[in-house]
Amino acid sequence: MSTGRVIGVIDPFTNGASGTALLPGSKSITNRAVLCAALATGRSTLDGVLFADDTDAMIEAVTALGAVVRVNRGKRRLVIDGVGGRQPESVGAARSAAGAPMKVHARSSGTTARFVLPVVAALGGRWLLDGDPQLRARPQDDLLAAQRSLGAKVRELGEHGCLPIEVSSARVDDAAAMLHHIRIRADASSQYASGMLLAGPLRGGIHVEIASEFDAVSRPYIDMTVAVMEAFGAIVTVLSENRFVVTEGSYRATDYVIEPDASAASYVWAAAAMCGGAVRVEGLGSRSIQGDVRFAEVLGEMGADVTVADDSISVGAPPSGTLHAGSFDLRDFSDTAQTLAAVAAFADGTTSIEGIGFIRRKETDRIGNTATELAKRGVDAEAEPDGITVRANSFGLRAGLVDCHGDHRMAMAMSLMGLRVAGIDIDDPDCVAKTFPDFFDVLEALRGSPELTSEAQVPVVAIDGPAASGKSSVARAVASELQMDYLDTGAMYRAVAWATLGAGVDVGDVAAVAKIARNADIAISSVSGTQQVTVDGADATAAIRSAEVDRSVSVVAANPQVRWVLTRRQRDWANRVGGGVMEGRDIGSVVFPDAVVKVFLTAAPAERARRRLAQQADSHDRAGEASHDDGAVAALAAELSERDRLDSGRADSPLRVAHRAVIVDTSELSQNEAVEIIAAMYRRAAGGEGSIRPRPLQGR
Repeated sequence: MSTGRVIGVIDPFTNGASGTALLPGSKSITNRAVLCAALATGRSTLDGVLFADDTDAMIEAVTALGAVVRVNRGKRRLVIDGVGGRQPESVGAARSAAGAPMKVHARSSGTTARFVLPVVAALGGRWLLDGDPQLRARPQDDLLAAQRSLGAKVRELGEHGCLPIEVSSARVDDAAAMLHHIRIRADASSQYASGMLLAGPLRGGIHVEIASEFDAVSRPYIDMTVAVMEAFGAIVTVLSENRFVVTEGSYRATDYVIEPDASAASYVWAAAAMCGGAVRVEGLGSRSIQGDVRFAEVLGEMGADVTVADDSISVGAPPSGTLHAGSFDLRDFSDTAQTLAAVAAFADGTTSIEGIGFIRRKETDRIGNTATELAKRGVDAEAEPDGITVRANSFGLRAGLVDCHGDHRMAMAMSLMGLRVAGIDIDDPDCVAKTFPDFFDVLEALRGSPELTSEAQVPVVAIDGPAASGKSSVARAVASELQMDYLDTGAMYRAVAWATLGAGVDVGDVAAVAKIARNADIAISSVSGTQQVTVDGADATAAIRSAEVDRSVSVVAANPQVRWVLTRRQRDWANRVGGGVMEGRDIGSVVFPDAVVKVFLTAAPAERARRRLAQQADSHDRAGEASHDDGAVAALAAELSERDRLDSGRADSPLRVAHRAVIVDTSELSQNEAVEIIAAMYRRAAGGEGSIRPRPLQGR
């Protein structure tokens, strides 16, 4: 990567996502309304308009058709003088004088290309329709065939069935107009059917039948097309689920207010469900004409707290603190599939996203590339013929750079993972300008502020994580950096295990071990910067790190009576010293669920094994030997993975990523880098400041 390349750097949310999200207008509604207004007779005013690359493409296209468009970006308003269903004489004369076709460049906008093509074929004349390389790769076959069946001459200038194309046709004569019957497929894109409907009034009417032998996708977008057309005076009769008749008539100018974008809303709703807090979107509700509002229902089925009113939808964190997996058919609102895939990485269980095979042919292969990028970040994601399967394993999530493949929705969805996993960066963040230019600013505005639940609450940094993840050394260094006290809660459990073994008691004897925990005098102190552990006055600092204690401590830690005793000792310690840095297995989930910052420190099992072996070798003056033994690393990695399984599956206080915890993957970090990340999170949390913005990174 070249020096100075712009990367989207995501600072995780430590206090959840809260507030009312100020979202742009719907791209889908904007482009439909712009086209209808441009074809209408008279002056229309559109409010709540989305200004983004896709809608700019449509504005340029209707200007080429002869409409006069006045833009007020500050007020998100367009004033459009329409062409009255005919190409203005001045436009036709200019084209004839030049002897060349009129050109429309749709950029990367599929709606622009697929809506304007049937319109120019109906207006008549000679037109050249083109787009960016990304759009040139998207199929248009059935839409081209439909124009040919209506008498237009369509010539592909590049790949078969793709842009660029030249379209030539005679203008439809109102007196000779007849009701044409067009049968069109909608299994690759519903935009084909929408384009034919939108051009219907220019032809004196049209009967559009969707081929029923092919399952139509994104059906709510066809209903949206009908709703916008009717708002501009078109008469559309829905004969059945697959048959529509646009009767003779024309578009008329109107004033029209555009809803906020429901696809954009999916990201802010997901942020609240994943990170905690509550996010409200106004202007979208039970009466919305956008099918993507159903994404809120999906989050509700996963356990999120969802409230739907007539004109607003609010999403909050699951009351249980945990999102649950499920199977979801997103055929009708596939633009939210990548958002759901990101959410699924943090949900308990296996999530199946189905009915979206056709999105392989969007801006990118949204199934294959999404699964690939999730896998790079440690998610067990599998691309299926008709969707994506995500098997959540929060222990395995990894930091790193996301390749967006030029896809705006990939960039926005994967940014959500960065709200929970430190160190996730977004390549090519500017691609969000296609539909949501202010995405990063809108998301940043939802960053929650710390709220103490009571005046007596003390500031705690809770660091949890699996065995051999480096919790103790990192937590000590964080405490030093922040000038806070430090408590190794794992040492408490190790001390109980050591005392149990010393007493000759079976570590599986729940009552006997609990008695030892209650009666043992365990003291943890810092001597010359080094932690010292004593049990009943005896120095056990080295002894509690023995291999025998290693094998026994997970059994002791799973003892609910022991956990009850030690949890109270840990809380007493924090209240006594006025807060501090605490590390263990359930500090953020059980001991201090309202900690100012909650961290889940982890690393790949092999890296954890190498570190543990190096630590053991160093203690025996054999530094560097065992850490490079592949067999020893593999064996210990397997042992650690099994311990993770046992610790995460225990009935009482299982090891898990706590609600609101940020995952810090140290697989490729030094201790100092990990400390810097956590200390920065604490400072941001205490001050309520952070950053989710593109900025240049040097040599990244």
